[in-house]
Amino acid sequence: MSEQSKLQQAIEHVLSAVQSKGAQADVIASSSNSFSLKANKGELDEYKVTSGQVIGVRVVQDQRVATSYSESLEPESLDQMLNNALDSARFAKVDEHQQISCLNSNIKSDLEEINQPDTVSVDDKIALALSLEQGVTSKPYEPSSPYNGYGESESQLLIANTQGTFCEHKERSFSCYAYTLLEKDGKQSMDGASSCGRSFSELDSKFCIDHGYDLAFDLLEGEPVATGNYSVIFEVDALSSLFGAFGLCFSGVSAMKGVNPWREKLGQSVASPLFSMTDKAYVEGGMNICAFDSEGFAAKDNQLIEKGELKTLLHNSHTAKALDAESTASASRGAKSSLDVSPRHKVIAVGSSSSAEVTGGEYLELVDLAGVHSGADAISGDFSFGASGFLCRDGKRVQPVRGITVAGNFYKMLNEIDAMGSVLETSQSRNFYSPVIRFARLSIGGK
Repeated sequence: MSEQSKLQQAIEHVLSAVQSKGAQADVIASSSNSFSLKANKGELDEYKVTSGQVIGVRVVQDQRVATSYSESLEPESLDQMLNNALDSARFAKVDEHQQISCLNSNIKSDLEEINQPDTVSVDDKIALALSLEQGVTSKPYEPSSPYNGYGESESQLLIANTQGTFCEHKERSFSCYAYTLLEKDGKQSMDGASSCGRSFSELDSKFCIDHGYDLAFDLLEGEPVATGNYSVIFEVDALSSLFGAFGLCFSGVSAMKGVNPWREKLGQSVASPLFSMTDKAYVEGGMNICAFDSEGFAAKDNQLIEKGELKTLLHNSHTAKALDAESTASASRGAKSSLDVSPRHKVIAVGSSSSAEVTGGEYLELVDLAGVHSGADAISGDFSFGASGFLCRDGKRVQPVRGITVAGNFYKMLNEIDAMGSVLETSQSRNFYSPVIRFARLSIGGK
């Protein structure tokens, strides 16, 4: 019996049992196979093959909800999983907004783009893994590569419920990364880069090697700048990390819990009129493509901010009902987790500023942020964390900068934008897209 047939049979068993007990439920079942390699001192240090499967149920009975999961598909384990969920639901609080809402959805993610066949030999993959470390260590000044690796994963996801929904998704992904540790004249610097894609041929190992080494080398002589307020441009991956730390402001779940500072801001200005942002279900080459959300609703684009005005939060069926809002088909749930929301691909719209307008005069280009999540208060918007990058003038790097602290308020920062570039850039993870944005002023703690 195929893996999918086993998962489907387990789902049918659970749904039949749920209905016999007079409850509603949705079930998520997934399986994955992964392969990873790492190199150390010219030899393979890790050769790992893993596989797994898991099934999770979310039951709703008498307006009470609970979840449970099992890593075994045996009928006895499935029955125990269901009984655990039903027992837990008895002690949950009554919530009139809890129900299985997705009716008769039958969607299949059938894009060839996200599930391409893999015909590359293991030898070629080993060669790439070894080349990552070798590429770094062959550079000047005898650098080392303490972190490097190659990985691939093949996975499938099935979502079904007692309301007639059954959705299928399969995907394959590949990735590699390399970090450079450089020591010279008693100074040390480390940086790295990654590459990911839907086929082995998309991986850019040269970028991983060169980008990490070049940044480590360029930042080696970095020193703090003078304490003060600076215009700041965040490199796209640093900007992605920053937005990730404040994702709560787009969450319908946090709004429902009363901890989202933008809960009462719908239809109001929350950012500069220059700023627009969309959560897109599909972006060519994106790594979060799926035709449906974790409840089975068809995925769709959602305009989050338009010319500074907050248009919507991200909702699943529960938060939409609780807040009298419209669902954005943004439900997020794994087999082991409860219902939440999450974006697919954050896309910040390009502006009309020329490169000269964005990079004119003096500013800081920040390429690395340290301790972003621990240094960010998503409710107040205040943040303070370590950073490194370059002091720039008129688009040229004039001084490497390390050992500084960047501080400010995320929500205030969005209203203080000087310029938006006209070219869209992509994060290394391929789920965040933004032009170059110049923020007017942030506090820099230096020397």
